[in-house]
Amino acid sequence: MIVLEDITMQEFKKYLRQTKTIVVPFGTIEEHGSHLPLNTDSFIIYEALRRVKRKKDFFVAPVVDYGVCTTTKDHPGTISISPETLRALSRDIVTEAYKKGLRNFLLVSGHGGGLHMAALKETAEDLVERLERINIAAFTPYDLLWKELSALAETSNDSHAGELETSMVLYLSPGSVKGRAKEEYPKIPRAMSVRNKVAYWPGGVWGNPGKASAAKGEKAIALMAAKIAEMIDLVEKVGK
Repeated sequence: MIVLEDITMQEFKKYLRQTKTIVVPFGTIEEHGSHLPLNTDSFIIYEALRRVKRKKDFFVAPVVDYGVCTTTKDHPGTISISPETLRALSRDIVTEAYKKGLRNFLLVSGHGGGLHMAALKETAEDLVERLERINIAAFTPYDLLWKELSALAETSNDSHAGELETSMVLYLSPGSVKGRAKEEYPKIPRAMSVRNKVAYWPGGVWGNPGKASAAKGEKAIALMAAKIAEMIDLVEKVGK
């Protein structure tokens, strides 16, 4: 793992001869209940990346700490950006990195919101049409590992700030978990767009943090790291 912000321009040129692959991680500043930090999505995805095991190295860009937050945008602490901003930002990052010689791109998100992921996937679709010999994937491990991660959780409908996210933070940084929020689920009517989302989801938790454990978190992080490694291999293979 070559951490982009830690190297000089001469080192970049040297490493570019070894790999044309870069992972750009995306997170959020978003409420995660009363017990998890606002950077939970960013923190989890970067720590999963740090645990990726491969024989061949790859670049990792700094985490993009802002994303599209829909259901949580009214909660205290959430700082959301628009889908248009995320599309423009991700497009510019990839385009500039492409100009510097990189060809294999993975836009990996620790946040799985629908509009957020749609913006990243739209960017990937646009870039693959416009830039020659680019290979790109935009995904969140939560989507690719839905079955495996669901099997780890005791909560049948676990999601945001619930059992698994709390478990992963417990494993990675137990001191960052400040108590345990109560089990909760959003009560927004299905298919409805509503004002004042906090009224329908006051605690900002989707699941049961009380069932979290560091052991579950360790397994979840290992699954995510392995899946990211698999996706890097796939993107590089397509590029050959």
